[in-house]
Amino acid sequence: MVVLGLILLILGLITGPSILVTIGLILIVVGLILNFVPIGGSSRRVW
Repeated sequence: MVVLGLILLILGLITGPSILVTIGLILIVVGLILNFVPIGGSSRRVW
């Protein structure tokens, strides 16, 4: 997701439409948050 955000950010800066830059920044931020915050908790219970 972060890589896709970077690609969209670069394409937006090269081609011009600011919507690509905005979507790229949102994807980068969401990707980093999902990367560092464990989903469902990090502790696994073994019964």
